[in-house]
Amino acid sequence: MTTTAPRPANPVDHSPLEDAFAFFTGTMINAFALTLLSSVGFITGQIAGLSILTSYVTGWPFGAVFFVLNLPFYWFGYRRLGTRFMVKTLICVALVSALISWMPTQVHFANVTPWVAAVLFGLLAGTSLLVVFRHGASLGGIGILALYIQDKSGIKAGHVQLGFDALLFTVALFILPLDKVGYSLLGAVVLNQVIAFNHRRDRYIAM
Repeated sequence: MTTTAPRPANPVDHSPLEDAFAFFTGTMINAFALTLLSSVGFITGQIAGLSILTSYVTGWPFGAVFFVLNLPFYWFGYRRLGTRFMVKTLICVALVSALISWMPTQVHFANVTPWVAAVLFGLLAGTSLLVVFRHGASLGGIGILALYIQDKSGIKAGHVQLGFDALLFTVALFILPLDKVGYSLLGAVVLNQVIAFNHRRDRYIAM
């Protein structure tokens, strides 16, 4: 027989120290995952994927591209979820942008099996997103815009995100080898499944 723990009637917000540690944890894991991804020449979905693809094509540093491409989405985040969410998200994006420039100087991947790299990336990146989600933040990007469009037009946020990723991976087919796009898609699927199975307000308490 299984029992469900009672949910608190008035959940207590995370303290600033708890938020700070969560943001450090989430962004470190995310930067590590992105370093692994870029070491094998793969991409992912959303703004992170667009940033990596842009970095591959132009040679511009991923961290700078990621930070700049996220800038337009803070307005949507403010309109949809408020100042607190926007500020926390800005902090997390800035941390990832800085850490992704530092991480490759500390971690080197000499030999990683492609499918293992893809699965590990999905698991790690998904976990990092869960950490920041549960502390009232995100890592920016299309998800924020998708929620805004859903509010304004009724188009489901998931469909907006899926459409963006479909376009991104289609463009990638003209830039990257087919096998790298295939492994990249595997990593993106794993990431989305981690979020789908674990980021549920009907099952888990999320602050």
